[in-house]
Amino acid sequence: MSHPSQVQLTADGRLKHFLTTEDLSRELLTEILDTADSFISTQERSVKKVPLLRGKTVVNLFFENSTRTRSTFELAAKRLSADILNLDIARSATSKGETLMDTLWNLEAMYSDMFVVRHADSGAAHFIAEQVTPNVAIINAGDGRHAHPTQAMLDMLTIRRHKQQIEGQIVAIVGDILHSRVARSQIHALKTLGAAEVRVIGPATLLPRDIDSLGAKAFYRMEDGLKDCDVVIMLRLQKERMQNALLPSESEFFKLYGLTEQKLALAKPDAIVMHPGPINRGVEIESAVADGSQSVILNQVSYGIAVRMAVMAMAMSGQQGGEDNL
Repeated sequence: MSHPSQVQLTADGRLKHFLTTEDLSRELLTEILDTADSFISTQERSVKKVPLLRGKTVVNLFFENSTRTRSTFELAAKRLSADILNLDIARSATSKGETLMDTLWNLEAMYSDMFVVRHADSGAAHFIAEQVTPNVAIINAGDGRHAHPTQAMLDMLTIRRHKQQIEGQIVAIVGDILHSRVARSQIHALKTLGAAEVRVIGPATLLPRDIDSLGAKAFYRMEDGLKDCDVVIMLRLQKERMQNALLPSESEFFKLYGLTEQKLALAKPDAIVMHPGPINRGVEIESAVADGSQSVILNQVSYGIAVRMAVMAMAMSGQQGGEDNL
């Protein structure tokens, strides 16, 4: 498999596909955030649509369920004036024996312009990007434990809008880091965008062994890792991926790693609290914090549409002849 930068960028460095935040330049990540910022104001108008993808066809290829992510991608595509097709994988030809490539080739033959891909296997979006014709853009909506780049970028946008800048911030990511594609994408983006320190907090069974190589600092006690943080990102406890009794119980996890008002007081007084959702109240976070004045969790949802609009528009303009049509 080729290196991501060889696949997701054009020869002149523009975004062609969006597969991972790893190895993308600070300038390109900043361009995504700036473009998303420009779309936020359009979402506050009575008419929310812009014509950037008028006449284009976007196909949501979700091999793994995620109602929230699929909904925000669908809404983003519609607000760019694209036609959107949600493929029901459970009833699609792939469940009847057709290969993935046959399915893709058939969708290409329908003159599709963009595939939004979510898959349980790491590298699936990258593989598809290598196989499709040059005029089809691929957006990774989450693949295995590897990457969830649009979620990471909406988190970056949230930090920038609420803390004015990412540079210099101390950011703690708490919970199931081992199974989290979101955390990996966040760490890459935070390091590139100049965060002063990226901390990960969790039990040893839920922290990857190579976390140091990613540039993050591991903490095993909330009381140590939250001290003087500017941003606290709680992760969803991925119950469906938990195997081999990595935790004694949910109640024990909340006792040690759940975010309470008492623990949040260890961070800076103006620290913000984030969560990619859906929230498990009383497992990862208590309601007083999730609904409290420092929480920006619902803002993340709003910013997610703007970020996905930005990525879709930029990737489409990076396709062959894209600029002629936008």
